[in-house]
Amino acid sequence: MSLNKELNYSVHPSSIVDDGAKIGKGTKIWHFTHISKGAKIGENCVIGQNVFISSDVVIGNGVKIQNNVSIYDKIVLEDYVFCGPSCVFTNVFNPRSEYPRDRDSEFRKTIVQRGASIGANATIVCGNTIGKYAFIGAGSVVTKDLPAYSLVYGNPACLKAWICECGEKLVFKGNKFVCSKCAKHYEISSKKIVKRIIA
Repeated sequence: MSLNKELNYSVHPSSIVDDGAKIGKGTKIWHFTHISKGAKIGENCVIGQNVFISSDVVIGNGVKIQNNVSIYDKIVLEDYVFCGPSCVFTNVFNPRSEYPRDRDSEFRKTIVQRGASIGANATIVCGNTIGKYAFIGAGSVVTKDLPAYSLVYGNPACLKAWICECGEKLVFKGNKFVCSKCAKHYEISSKKIVKRIIA
């Protein structure tokens, strides 16, 4: 791992960072990774081994991308997103090899909002938004938008519980959801958590 003193990020010698990629201060890029021209990566990110990041990608601050993940065009990872090992993103809904056409115009945008976690080997079908601090279990297949603070798993991924920003399941007490670990409180409306109560 070598530090680029001019730009203040670290990149392993086996990795390729194309000219025109924007990488924030304190970010670490590990072995055999390729960052394409035009990609935007924030500060203090950790990009694992054998990761590919395409040109039309925006990655926020404090994002962790584990080994063997490809981030294709039209994918946005907001601040503090966690991508588990070998999780999969798609960007074309109906790909065909036999019938090539201008697939770039058919890319569907996927947004992973602040603090969300994607478990190992999960698949995110393109065109969906994963709400902030949502938690996707390992091996799940996400086929639709996920609300903030949702805990989902399965194929297709289904809502199983609500989860705190700290990663613990929430418990319903009175008219609120409460985290037994950090004591944060949440309000819920129409089966969707709308905000955390600031204590």
